[in-house]
Amino acid sequence: MRGTVVGVLRGGPSREHEVSLRSGHAVMNALPRERYTVRDIFIDKEGVWHERGIKTNPATVLPSIDVAVIALHGEYGEDGEVQKVLERFGIPYTGSDSFASFVAMHKVMAKEKARGAGLQVPRYTFIEHEEDAEPMVHEVIRTYPQPVIVKAPRWGSSVGVTAPAGYQPVHQAVTGLLNEGAGGALIEEFIRGTEASVGVLENIRGEELYALPAVEIVPPAHESFFTYDAKYSGQSQEIAPGRFSKSVMNELQEYAKRMHQELGLRHYSRSDFIVSPKGIFYLETNTLPGLTAGSLLPKGLASVGINLTQFLEHVIALAMESRKR
Repeated sequence: MRGTVVGVLRGGPSREHEVSLRSGHAVMNALPRERYTVRDIFIDKEGVWHERGIKTNPATVLPSIDVAVIALHGEYGEDGEVQKVLERFGIPYTGSDSFASFVAMHKVMAKEKARGAGLQVPRYTFIEHEEDAEPMVHEVIRTYPQPVIVKAPRWGSSVGVTAPAGYQPVHQAVTGLLNEGAGGALIEEFIRGTEASVGVLENIRGEELYALPAVEIVPPAHESFFTYDAKYSGQSQEIAPGRFSKSVMNELQEYAKRMHQELGLRHYSRSDFIVSPKGIFYLETNTLPGLTAGSLLPKGLASVGINLTQFLEHVIALAMESRKR
């Protein structure tokens, strides 16, 4: 039996290429072959599409699939670009549409949405141009407690995130991102507390928006925050469900659902927070969170008895259903 033809998009021209390969591999392994014909669509670091090891292009490969599972992360995958390609060819796909993906991926836009929705966000300064770096960094050093967090506005997986202190290290971190073409540099107040991540899934278990229990993140002792290495070295503890009070857990889940709605997201998402003595602070929302065995969303799903196969079957059904409407 042919079954539904599912194209799994993985790789991509982003700094999260390797993580995406692992997510895509996990997705392909979890899709039951009696229900789906799985097509591995690999996109290389230059953005060239491949199928069965042969270079191809969207116009050739997309008409032969029924639905796409996007296992891309970072630029091109989460910023709405690949979604535009799929929309152009009329292919249903899992995850948020191109516009919502673009907004959610931009940390400044997402923070402004969160602020408008009544959530606390860390104080931040956004620097877009190198000529503004010197005066704006001086102002940050004068007015922010040190260290601060410096990050790219549109990169994920903690790529390029640092926690420098003092003018020279902060200025170097900012100009480094500007020179790498990061689209700006975001300086945030360093909120000390416990990191938490909350997945949201649509139309399941009788709820339009179902929030998973918050996953508590405990970075290794030598890391001051959840760095890229801390995420993927296996040295962090990720506790699902997290050890939060009932009221804090409920608040985290409510905020994750609120951000899913405020950002206009679709099918599923994962929002990240800091639980601090000053309250809960919103950090960002991931429209295409990692799906490897070690990723946060699958851990949240497993804590309520949903495995990766069940999750994928559900979001594929949501994608197919959206095509009919």
